[in-house]
Amino acid sequence: MSSSFDSLGLSAALVRAVADEGYTTPTPIQTQAIPMILAGRDVLAAAQTGTGKTAGFTLPMLQLLSTRHTTRPAPKTARALVLTPTRELAAQVEESVRTYGRHLKLNSALVFGGVGFQPQVDAMRRGVDILVATPGRLLDHLSQRTIDLSKVEFLVLDEADRMLDMGFIHDIKRVLAVLPRERQNLLFSATFSDEIRALVHGLLRNPATVEVARRNEAAALVTHLIHPVDKGRKRELLRDLIVAGNWQQVLVFTRMKHGANRLAEQLEKDGINAAAIHGNKSQNARTRALAGFKEGTVRVLVATDIAARGLDIEQLPHVVNYELPNVPEDYVHRIGRTGRAGSPGHAVSLVSPDENVFLRDIERLLKKQLPREVVAGFEAGKPGTIVEDEAPRGASRNAPPPRRASHGQHKNGPQKHGKPPHGRPGERTHAQVVAPRQGQSNGNPPRTSGAQRGNGNPARTSSGGGQRGSGSRGSALTGTRSFGRTR
Repeated sequence: MSSSFDSLGLSAALVRAVADEGYTTPTPIQTQAIPMILAGRDVLAAAQTGTGKTAGFTLPMLQLLSTRHTTRPAPKTARALVLTPTRELAAQVEESVRTYGRHLKLNSALVFGGVGFQPQVDAMRRGVDILVATPGRLLDHLSQRTIDLSKVEFLVLDEADRMLDMGFIHDIKRVLAVLPRERQNLLFSATFSDEIRALVHGLLRNPATVEVARRNEAAALVTHLIHPVDKGRKRELLRDLIVAGNWQQVLVFTRMKHGANRLAEQLEKDGINAAAIHGNKSQNARTRALAGFKEGTVRVLVATDIAARGLDIEQLPHVVNYELPNVPEDYVHRIGRTGRAGSPGHAVSLVSPDENVFLRDIERLLKKQLPREVVAGFEAGKPGTIVEDEAPRGASRNAPPPRRASHGQHKNGPQKHGKPPHGRPGERTHAQVVAPRQGQSNGNPPRTSGAQRGNGNPARTSSGGGQRGSGSRGSALTGTRSFGRTR
């Protein structure tokens, strides 16, 4: 394991740019991927979100482009192409390119939908070194011949698994058809799905494989918690969790766009600052909502899966699945927004009886049963009754009780749970019932799982130089001043 960026073979200009951001130690994905890319290898890399995948390809790509030849790109051409599934991720990648390439004589352009077409044409007119784009808008430019990809030396597919999930496979193939045969290919993904491996077979040449997390493994620092609740009472429960726990920054997932809008409006009526972000929102509206969420003026950001992919939020403490995804892998992607860069995270899922089949699929994927807590007063089914919850097949009935995250502990030690459920396989066990999460008369917040007493934010840990505060610039840390989140 390399202990510094200069030991990876990066140039002094890049090491300086990294140091400007306050980081000295590379993450595992960077330590493994950067030397392979610098050696000219095609690379297939998988790592959980928040582990620094973007810096893992941005830094070596910048170095190789700056040293191969210095002639200006031809008009409308690009020397490197980075494809991303969403506008937000494209903007963040291009920001990384500018941040870490600030001491190099390279330029970049950003191409995605939802904004004006002509400014992108103007940006490409003189040619660029690095083009970051989403597939749909890139194809629009190709059809109008405002972009020429015949000179591309590098192709990067970032979050390739999500691009396939979103149905971009045909768009990707159309882009590949106009690229030169001789190029270096880099594919970065959160998971190695069967579909990804099929794509790799026709794209990468003898690739070096880098995998720093097991396939479809949830982030290790995330505390999972399931709250069984009737479908019609989810908003009320969400409101009480936010208010009683004093959660100040919460990312909430819904399945549908109209559901995101409706929930944000209802939370606003409850006196909680909220905003929705989804595909039907204009790019300006999405940018404003995300900026407000990062700055703290928006307390709750309600998002659909597509819009939230690639959101870059430092030290996000809480993610709530208001509705479970019907694709189990999406659960991993959702909760990957929290528990990043060495900071603990709390993933809460509000599960109604009709979603039990989705929950079983998620638990099979994760190969473990997620802890349940029934909040008193919000029991699913008949009011005042304990909900019986049948565990999925193969799940352990003797699993330990849910552990509290470090930011959910009392000053005198961790909170105590009741005894874990026991029973022979096939028996029904009762879900745990916890006290209602209501405000207390003495003004102190009640004990809530995963929420920090006081401001609700996770405790910040440090090692060496310590952690930086939240913000949208640079990369988060993994305890040793390293790039620790996907740009």
